Amino acid sequence: MLLLDVAINGNPVADATAPVTHEMELSLWDLCLKGGPIMIVLAVLSLVCIYILIERAIVVNRAAREDQTFMQRIRDYIHEGEIESAFNLCKKNNSPYARLVAKGISRIGRPVNDILAAVENTGNIEVAGLSKGLPWLATTAAGAPMLGFLGTVVGMVEAFYAIAAEGNSANIATFSSGIYTALVTTVAGLVVGVVALFAYNYLVARINSVMNMLESKSMEFMDLLNEPAI
Repeated sequence: MLLLDVAINGNPVADATAPVTHEMELSLWDLCLKGGPIMIVLAVLSLVCIYILIERAIVVNRAAREDQTFMQRIRDYIHEGEIESAFNLCKKNNSPYARLVAKGISRIGRPVNDILAAVENTGNIEVAGLSKGLPWLATTAAGAPMLGFLGTVVGMVEAFYAIAAEGNSANIATFSSGIYTALVTTVAGLVVGVVALFAYNYLVARINSVMNMLESKSMEFMDLLNEPAI
């Protein structure tokens, strides 16, 4: 009769013995919740990294801006004996290299080695100020994957404990939550670690470029002190 119905009406008949499949949807939020408490720590670290990256990038990019006429105006003021005008120009510019030059101007009249030491110390202070927050990024880059692996170990312990507790009646649902914790925390830890590593290397590269500019300005300033006035 079934074959006759198909032949007459053209309606296929579903196989009663065919397995019924259920589609399971899992949102990103649900996936993060499966990771357990360690996901909270990783989320906090990721927010800290993003804040440090944005805040330091703004500060470093501002410090990297250069006034091409600054050193020429400083040279003219010093050669004309207008030390106060040169110092006021540095205060008005208010950049790392301007503060460096201002420190050197304030030491004019002392031995050259004293001036150079003061300039170098100021440069070190400026670089240290620009590097604020970088240890957090370095620590996160190394520590976030370790936290992820810790979550992996905790998840696997939970999974095997569930299997042992269920005994012969254990099935895939018994330890699925532990597997979720293991895999989700590993992925999250690696993602946070990679983001922190790239942010750290980017900021270090930018700070190194500012350091090179400070060294160039300091040498240019020391050279103009030894130049004869025209």
